[in-house]
Amino acid sequence: MTMNISHTIQMELYRTLQRIRYFEERIVELYPEQEMQTPVHLCLGQEGVAAGVCLNLQREDYIFSTHRSHGHCIAKGMPLAPIAAELYGRIDGCARGRGGSMHLVDPDHGIPGSTAIVGGSIPLAVGAALSARLQNNGRIAVAFFGDGASEEGSFHESLNFAALHRLPVLFVCENNFYATNSPVTARQPGVGIAEKGAAYGIPGELLDGNDTLAVYRSANKAVNRARSGEGPTLLECHTYRWKGHVGPSCDVALGCRPLLELEDWKSRCPVAALQVQLRAEGIVTDAELAIIDQNSADEVTVAFTLAKKSAFPHPDTLLDNVE
Repeated sequence: MTMNISHTIQMELYRTLQRIRYFEERIVELYPEQEMQTPVHLCLGQEGVAAGVCLNLQREDYIFSTHRSHGHCIAKGMPLAPIAAELYGRIDGCARGRGGSMHLVDPDHGIPGSTAIVGGSIPLAVGAALSARLQNNGRIAVAFFGDGASEEGSFHESLNFAALHRLPVLFVCENNFYATNSPVTARQPGVGIAEKGAAYGIPGELLDGNDTLAVYRSANKAVNRARSGEGPTLLECHTYRWKGHVGPSCDVALGCRPLLELEDWKSRCPVAALQVQLRAEGIVTDAELAIIDQNSADEVTVAFTLAKKSAFPHPDTLLDNVE
């Protein structure tokens, strides 16, 4: 039986999608000013996975993200202003301007830190899940990673350990079919990533990552399974990034990806898809959607305005926290 999602949750999912979308679009708009000196890896087009998973989590639950971490952190509840300030290398950034886009951190919201190491998020989440088990604190951990990370040894070692100890961890693969510019078909045999969980006794599920409600339902089941002591779950979410591997530009003109492929995935936009679903069920009016959109845009404007006003770290602090 299909899980019913309350109207309140569906509206919060839409709000989360738009907060991520507007934040990322503002980066695209402002990056050419060259005030952001950090490389940025954007998740435009992939917002449904972050929202669908994170809205099932408690504030104290852990998430471990990748170089493409903005959406996950926003969906987990991290305020926008410290993220924006971090992109500008300012003192009010979440890492005091020292981490940049790829190393966002907010322990108060269950974000110990994102990592740019491919596959690095996976064993970190397993370690956090083991800690939660030993402390019996009821927390769970989520590892977000891309299709390329599933080729790393850390992926298999982590699944094996998590299954052996029935750890409260959720493995979420955002399969956007590319590792930088290398297509998955050139790197992996035809066996799906979700199917690889079976080798370790872990249930795996393949999802349309652009169907936010489907992601929410599957993540809800996986989260409940983890909390009840039944162990990990592997979710493979098919999705697609609209921009290049790094930076605010699209790489189609460079021949890295086919234009028709990009256009096809843009027609399956997770934000537009949820709008259609909400309207079809009579959950929201166009006027209500417009209010959410405007509020999200205004929140992003405030965040980037504050970020630009923030000071740079003083040179005398260069060696602070270095041991």
